[in-house]
Amino acid sequence: MKIRKKTRLGWLLPVLAVFAIVAAACGDDEADEPAAQPATTTAAAAPEEAPEEAPTTTEAPAEEMMGLGEVSVGHYYGSDLGQQGILDVNSTWADGDAVVSPIEHEAFKDQILIALAGGEPPDVFSYWAGARTQSVYDNGHLQPITAAFDEADVWNNFPQALVDAGVYGGEPHLLPFGFHYVAFFYNPHVMAEAGITEMPTTGDELFAAAEQIAATGVKPFALGSQFRWPAQFWFDFLILRTAGPDYRAQLMSGAASYEDPEVTQALQLWKDLVDAGFFIDDANAYDWTDAADQVANGEAAMTLMGTWITGYWNGIGLEPVTDYDFFNFPVLNPAIENAALGPIDGWALSADAANPEGAMSLLVHYADPANQLTWALEQGALPPNSNADTTQLNPVMAKALVEVGKADSYSFNYDLATPPPVAEVGLDMFQAFMDDPSSFADLQASAQADAQAAFAG
Repeated sequence: MKIRKKTRLGWLLPVLAVFAIVAAACGDDEADEPAAQPATTTAAAAPEEAPEEAPTTTEAPAEEMMGLGEVSVGHYYGSDLGQQGILDVNSTWADGDAVVSPIEHEAFKDQILIALAGGEPPDVFSYWAGARTQSVYDNGHLQPITAAFDEADVWNNFPQALVDAGVYGGEPHLLPFGFHYVAFFYNPHVMAEAGITEMPTTGDELFAAAEQIAATGVKPFALGSQFRWPAQFWFDFLILRTAGPDYRAQLMSGAASYEDPEVTQALQLWKDLVDAGFFIDDANAYDWTDAADQVANGEAAMTLMGTWITGYWNGIGLEPVTDYDFFNFPVLNPAIENAALGPIDGWALSADAANPEGAMSLLVHYADPANQLTWALEQGALPPNSNADTTQLNPVMAKALVEVGKADSYSFNYDLATPPPVAEVGLDMFQAFMDDPSSFADLQASAQADAQAAFAG
């Protein structure tokens, strides 16, 4: 059976109704900017604007429903995050009809929570492993996908760390679909013009390289923190490289304080780079793709971002190695272990799924190594299934896979490592820091007070 691909607004109707009510109540008042981390798990105020592009319907000629019927799929993979890859993978699923509703990345974070709370979610939806999935699991919005793990033998075909990332409450609830590696992605042409042939491996070397780049009239760093979450990678690595993963885990769980000397040291290092004029001005005016463009066009040398940036750059015609490459975040304390950082994207099955049988079959399809590779190549991800033919990865992504394997540990980025209400506090702090780092001690104090309140519930 040829799959019928289209988008459906069924699960979005309650969400859109809520937005309409909010709009009517607010009139012309300006709404707050939507949350900026990869997912939030407490129902937040609706975004001011609808998704950048309303879902469109692309449908083959009508045909008789066969197999397991329709499975509604909600995801946040827009055109800049690999949407075509999802269409390609769904097109080879022969057991039913995958009815796909892509939502713009930032809008998805609120809309999926409203849909889950309203009891009319998509059958299957994309989500981020870690604290975000833990929260929707704790709120009773997921059902186990053990049958899919068993049929696809995820237990043996995926690395144990990725298997563990999908298990909540002792059972599988998230199927890993792609994982990422955060590093400094740079423009080789800019580096060459600055006379940099060896990438920095220590903090001192990074600062020296930044000075060398700045001397050519190019900013060393681009950061687009308009939606907050891209700034978290700086905080993550400065903590991981100076205080280590164990301390960071304590901070993420509330056992350590945002006013600790470890946090002060990390923020001071960050401030030193900002004060030196190494960042493009007004970081909070740009999003991550703006920062990617600034690197691509030579306004900046590098940006601290995940491997999905390679998919974006591939889409605008850049060539790996020639036009972009990466280096690891440098060592700041040789006594600290080498921690890799990044998110794991996956698929979850809604507790209120209308077609759980069809959804389980689709999840098995998503676990297939060839399908995971298709997605990885399109989006700029690394495939979790160990049987995927990684020889097809481009040289930059192949290097990223090697670096993940060499790391002593793998940490989720900030907003996937701490409970969602606390993540909101930290993300606000990072954005405020980029506005004015001069009084970061005040930011630490307010963040600690707000984090304590959030942990207390």
